[in-house]
Amino acid sequence: MTVEILIVDDNADIRNILNELILDAGYQTRLAANYKQALNEIDKKIPDVAILDVKLDKGENDGIELLSYIKSKSKDVPVIIISGHANIEMAVSSLKHGAFEFIEKPFDQPRLLNFIRRAVENLNLKTQNKEYEDKLFYSYDLIGDSKNISNIREQINKISITDSRILINGASGSGKELVARKIHKESKRKNKPFVILNGALLDANKYELELFGEEKENGSISFGSLEKANKGTLLIDQVSEIPLDIQSKILRVLTDQKFKRLNGSKDIYVDVRLICSSSKDLKEEIINGNFREDLYHRLNVFEINIKPLNERLSDIPLLIKYFSKKISENYNIKELEIDDNNTYILNHNWKGNVRELRNLIERIAILQPDTKDKISSIVKESLKIENLSNKMTENSLSVPLKEAREKFEKEYLTIQLKKFNGNISKTANFVGMERSALHRKLKGLGIKEFN
Repeated sequence: MTVEILIVDDNADIRNILNELILDAGYQTRLAANYKQALNEIDKKIPDVAILDVKLDKGENDGIELLSYIKSKSKDVPVIIISGHANIEMAVSSLKHGAFEFIEKPFDQPRLLNFIRRAVENLNLKTQNKEYEDKLFYSYDLIGDSKNISNIREQINKISITDSRILINGASGSGKELVARKIHKESKRKNKPFVILNGALLDANKYELELFGEEKENGSISFGSLEKANKGTLLIDQVSEIPLDIQSKILRVLTDQKFKRLNGSKDIYVDVRLICSSSKDLKEEIINGNFREDLYHRLNVFEINIKPLNERLSDIPLLIKYFSKKISENYNIKELEIDDNNTYILNHNWKGNVRELRNLIERIAILQPDTKDKISSIVKESLKIENLSNKMTENSLSVPLKEAREKFEKEYLTIQLKKFNGNISKTANFVGMERSALHRKLKGLGIKEFN
């Protein structure tokens, strides 16, 4: 990877010294002599690393303003602040604004080079992590043979080729972002940006800025999610958390197909496919006055509903095998042999759904247990639930034997039936019963059969 470092200093001698020092160290450089030139260079292309003088031609804290501007465009860029008028307050201020390091003039060249090397290492690490995360997101498939997942696959195939707005409903960790990514990946926009705006993570005062961007007094522009996603797809995750006043502005954008940046006067036209997701029931949010009904109908052109994992137990064995294979490949370790019929796993509530299951498999992979018993211990400890026999013993102490046995049979057969997606023949074969006998047993226990 070729690293490009932006040097901003109004002193020509210092610029030249820095330029020669950095070129000799094997990096590429770009130079700016004042505030305006620096803005132009940043807008032209975000540098990999920046070295900024605090005081330029515009004011006392030019470098801090440029630091904030770079961070508004990319939080991952390491910025080294240099100053010939340094004091503790200035150093603290620069670090608070996200500076990687602060160094005084005249600077020690080996010390500065060390800062630069560390900045590049930091950049490489963040880049690798992002590539790893992207690899996980783009390589993961929608796994499962439950009716719910099979239906979602069919829905994705049908709607990906359109530009229809989509609302994805599902509990936290159930796979809403994965479904949105699959839709984008199979659409005609697949080579264009896929941008995520998380409504639950934003500061209440920053929604408008994050969506529409801003035109600043110095002439610079901060692009919002709508512009970043131009020609591509914008996923608004947890759309239920967007404030009502911003909801009305989103509705206006959908109606007029245009918007203005904050402090801007010019209409901005974008071509964006909008996908929204929610863990809350938006119809209830409408009744409670937290969500606009007219916006709901605009967003809900096509609806996808993902059931929680504990309602599709038949998917769990497939997910365990899939994640075991994927994670072992990513960590370059031997594939895990996890018992996908583990009682602890099938009985767990899975409040975190597929994400919680994936995290469990990843935790086991990192610990690298060398026996099935050790794997089972990690599962028990991680899920923090009692095993089935202890649970049965505890529940049985205060009831007659017949009632305790019926309770156990009902819990056991309900789990097995869900695990095999309601298939009576497969369930009967697994539990060791004749098909007709299982039918009678389910009827006697009051267990409703399903398809």
